Amino acid sequence: MPKPPISRRLAEAAVTLFDENGYDETTVDDIAARAGVSRSTFFRYYRSKEDAIFPDHDALLARIDARLRASTADTAIVAITDAVRIVLAHYVDDAEVSLRRYRLVRRVPALRDREIASVARYQRLFREFVGEWLDDSPDAGLRAELMAASVVAAHNQVLRGWLRAGGTYDPSGPLDHALGYVIATFRHLEQPQEHGEQVIVAAFPRTASPQAVMAAIRRHLDARPPSS
Repeated sequence: MPKPPISRRLAEAAVTLFDENGYDETTVDDIAARAGVSRSTFFRYYRSKEDAIFPDHDALLARIDARLRASTADTAIVAITDAVRIVLAHYVDDAEVSLRRYRLVRRVPALRDREIASVARYQRLFREFVGEWLDDSPDAGLRAELMAASVVAAHNQVLRGWLRAGGTYDPSGPLDHALGYVIATFRHLEQPQEHGEQVIVAAFPRTASPQAVMAAIRRHLDARPPSS
């Protein structure tokens, strides 16, 4: 049976040693020795020992970016949800390492900081994509920030639930459910309103009669300036 790629061997060695001996007590030399490679080989793949806990993130970001860029304005939300599923599958497909890493991250502040930085990179990718999609529409930057944050929050909530449960179920259903809230919130962005249309909101006391309500609405409509 062929050996796993060196990057994966190093990642598995790092997780195992951090779990067995502790994060602070484990050195790069220890990780390289457990993986059966030299110290210099380690640094060809990772800049530091905490980087070995989050392998393949650059490749994963490239996959997400490629999926987003392959979409059009009409399929932007579908592309976003597909990209989120790619991220979740990355964790689920390597469940054992994901679960051990989750336990480590909870115990080691340096790894929590590294995880936060990784999540920020994903969110920035979504934000930039949505910002380009909305282009020059009103509040494009704000809406892009809100949508990116919502997408990442939905994914993280589902992922954390799966990790806390020990990876004992398929999280794809819960992810689809969570993304349903995101889609419902932002679906209107795919169908911008005509600039000439205006929506009027009126409030009346509960005691107002239907005749009084209709009369007030009629007076308001009659008072509108003529359209150009």
